[in-house]
Amino acid sequence: MKVGIPKGLLYYKYHPFLITFFKELGADVVVSEDTNKKILDLGVKYAVDEACLPIKIFHGHAVALRDKCDIIVIPRIMQIKKNEYICPKFCGLPEMVTNSIENMPLSITEPIYTFTKKRLYRWAKSAGKKVTGNEFKIKHAFLKAYEGQLNYNAGILDENYDIKIALVGHPYNIYDNFVNMNLVNKLNKLGVGVETMEFTHELLISLEINNLYKRPFWTFARENYGFAVNASKEKRVDGIIYISSFNCGIDSVIIELIKDKVGSFPFLTLKVDEHTGEAGIDTRIEAFTDMLERRIVNESNIPTHG
Repeated sequence: MKVGIPKGLLYYKYHPFLITFFKELGADVVVSEDTNKKILDLGVKYAVDEACLPIKIFHGHAVALRDKCDIIVIPRIMQIKKNEYICPKFCGLPEMVTNSIENMPLSITEPIYTFTKKRLYRWAKSAGKKVTGNEFKIKHAFLKAYEGQLNYNAGILDENYDIKIALVGHPYNIYDNFVNMNLVNKLNKLGVGVETMEFTHELLISLEINNLYKRPFWTFARENYGFAVNASKEKRVDGIIYISSFNCGIDSVIIELIKDKVGSFPFLTLKVDEHTGEAGIDTRIEAFTDMLERRIVNESNIPTHG
């Protein structure tokens, strides 16, 4: 059996688990190609107009796999932290894809809860039965996949750069180089190092969240706020770049909360959609880098008084 896995949305965080699980079941895993112009155009064609860029791109990956697999994984990810949820579009993603794209193969759409091993195993048992009836094989595949995910080191932590920024945003905007137009590589060429949320301890994120008047309902909101505020407060970075999908409701709130908390700390928001031009992104990050360089020079020239 050929199992298709679209290279979109949270694939960038959880692909070790998905790929290992289905390979251990004996399936032939087919992963879509990296996001490109063709994938984007397919997504724009099939997705509803109101969908954000990452959702449209996922549609494009699904179309690209349509005739290459017997069954396709459309992750209905509900919770990755207890008492928190992620973007509501994930809850209805399978329906969005299967109702917008004709002649789709069978799909694995069971709800996914990852905040405990037991809850995740429920998904594995249900999904695995669509590939094999051997429950022992399913359990073995799950344990191997779970171990592979635990050993996977995600995130970016650049060293040996004079300037460093916190790159904040949803994982699929940070790690899809087509979506962000090779942002990390562009920053590195400008002499700017990058740090992402994965290297900030969960306790430090929670401490920042405790200062809000209300705990965020969304996991990405909590992570992005806690990371950005902590990184600026501890002066681990010289600035913050928040890359956001146009029309993202969660980001529209959390960006304002971060700005309010960090005050005059350098902060740049990059909005992306299918119409975003690369030249505009280049100009903005170059200007932001120049500003950070001048700021560092000016601060180093301020006399100190003993």
